[in-house]
Amino acid sequence: MEGVTTRLIEQLENTVVGYQPFHDIRLVVFPEFAHAGPIYETVEELTEKLAVEIPNPHTDRLAKIAQKHHVWIQSGSFLEVDPRWPDALFNTTVLISPNGEILSRYRKVNPWIPWEVHTSPHDIPGYDEPLFPVTETEIGKLGVATCYDWLFPETCRELTLGGAEVLIRISAYMDPWGATEPLDWWTLINRSRAVENLAAVVACNQGASTDHYPPFSWPGSSMIVDLDGRVLTQAAAGPGQANVVGPVALGNLREERRRRQGHAMPAHLRTEAYPRQRKSCYPGNPQSEQRRIRALNESIQSAKDKQGW
Repeated sequence: MEGVTTRLIEQLENTVVGYQPFHDIRLVVFPEFAHAGPIYETVEELTEKLAVEIPNPHTDRLAKIAQKHHVWIQSGSFLEVDPRWPDALFNTTVLISPNGEILSRYRKVNPWIPWEVHTSPHDIPGYDEPLFPVTETEIGKLGVATCYDWLFPETCRELTLGGAEVLIRISAYMDPWGATEPLDWWTLINRSRAVENLAAVVACNQGASTDHYPPFSWPGSSMIVDLDGRVLTQAAAGPGQANVVGPVALGNLREERRRRQGHAMPAHLRTEAYPRQRKSCYPGNPQSEQRRIRALNESIQSAKDKQGW
């Protein structure tokens, strides 16, 4: 993991310095599982071989580089253990300020079940931290969610209702649903969430071949999207590292939110019209012995049965 963190820092420094004549880079985003992929099938193996607490030596190094270049960093995700929740294994990203402080941590609420066996904080009885934190900064109000979270419109809507202006997506989003036709869910979802919430989207995706993490390939294609769903800049689809640099016009976003009467969906939202969403669909699985692929499949089937599928 140490070597991976070194490469991430080198890429950050090359980008910030190399683009300095053109852009004052203020926010750097890394993809999900940037530090280590979840290559083991059980919670026990993942915890033993890959899990870390936060902060850790890797976040410490990112904090120093954030201070050096006066940038905000949305880290790649870590498999996190926390002594407050000893039975849990989280998929966690942190927001690091230019002062080197960890200002927020986001733990993936919607693991990609049944293959991802880590814990949703939602499923822990007595969990008392915000599920969807929004951080106010000088570069805007930032909210983040991870990969599969974005296939639930409620996730980004919750961040928006919490004040988020910039929605950050860290992902390891694989083919065939990635950035290639005929599906291209990656672009479709990123643009849709921007339009639905009148928000800027900064989406960073893994670019890796089947040689790295079989059986999946991850097509990259990181992008920045404006509040009207326009893709402002985007990496080509395919494996390997790529830098995506572009502007987020925060002043324009705020003015459009203030000015618009039509297509202002968050202001038009009739929350009381959706009572079924207040009923439990998917059951939580707080115990580690339940976070196995077979048990997760059973929970998915139970949720389908409730809905008559």
